[in-house]
Amino acid sequence: MVTANSSSNKVVLSSDGSSTLFSSRFGEHYHSTFGAVQESKHIFIEAGLAPLASKNSVLNIFEVGFGTGLNALLTLQYAFKNNLKVNYVAVEAFPVDALTVTGLNYPELLNIDIAVFEAMHKVSETVTDITPFFSLKVIEGTLQETDLERHLFDVVYFDAFSPETQPEMWQVSCFSKIYAAMNSGGVLTTYSCKGIVKRALKSAGFSIEKLPGPPGKREFLRARKGE
Repeated sequence: MVTANSSSNKVVLSSDGSSTLFSSRFGEHYHSTFGAVQESKHIFIEAGLAPLASKNSVLNIFEVGFGTGLNALLTLQYAFKNNLKVNYVAVEAFPVDALTVTGLNYPELLNIDIAVFEAMHKVSETVTDITPFFSLKVIEGTLQETDLERHLFDVVYFDAFSPETQPEMWQVSCFSKIYAAMNSGGVLTTYSCKGIVKRALKSAGFSIEKLPGPPGKREFLRARKGE
C-alpha cells in the first residue's frame, strides 16, 4: 500500500505535538494544525465510533481518505482498550509514501508499537489482520470507482480534502453511494460543516446534526442513516 517514491507531502508538527502533513498537491493539511490527534479523536472516535461501540461487540468501519493512517490507528487503540472487534476498510487515491510515514510521530505519542503502524501502511486490497481485534483493507483508488457492498458499514469516517479542494468528493452521488453501503442506524462523521455538505447529506437520505468542534473549529457534522 505504501508507495516507494518521494512525496510532495511535508511533515508538520501541530499544536498538540502530533504530526500532520501538508499536501502540495491540494494545498491543505491532512489534519488540523491546532492538533491532529485531538481533532481525530474528537470528530471520528468520540462522535463516530464510541456511540456505536457502546452497543456492539463488532463494528464495520469505512474511511474515505486513509491518508496518514491516524484515524485507523486511533480506532485500533480504542478497539483494544474496549474489547471491540473492528473490520476496517478504507479508500485512498493518493497513498502516503514510505519515507513520509516514518516521520509521523503517532506511535510514540499513543504508545503503540511502530511496527503496527508501519504494517497498516503496507496493507493492500486484501483483508489483513493487524491484530486479533483489528482487520484492515485499504483500497487504492477513488471513492467513485470503488464498489461497495450494500448494508455493510456501521461507522463512516468521511475525511477527504475540503469541498473547495476536492469538490467531486462532496457530491450527492458520493454520499448516496455511502448511504447504500451503511447499515440502518449507522453514523457518518466529517469535519466539514459547510452548507453544500449539509445539503448533499440530506439529499442522500441522512439526518444530520451539528456538534461543537475541537480546538480551532467551531462545528462539525454527524449524519445518521435511519433505523
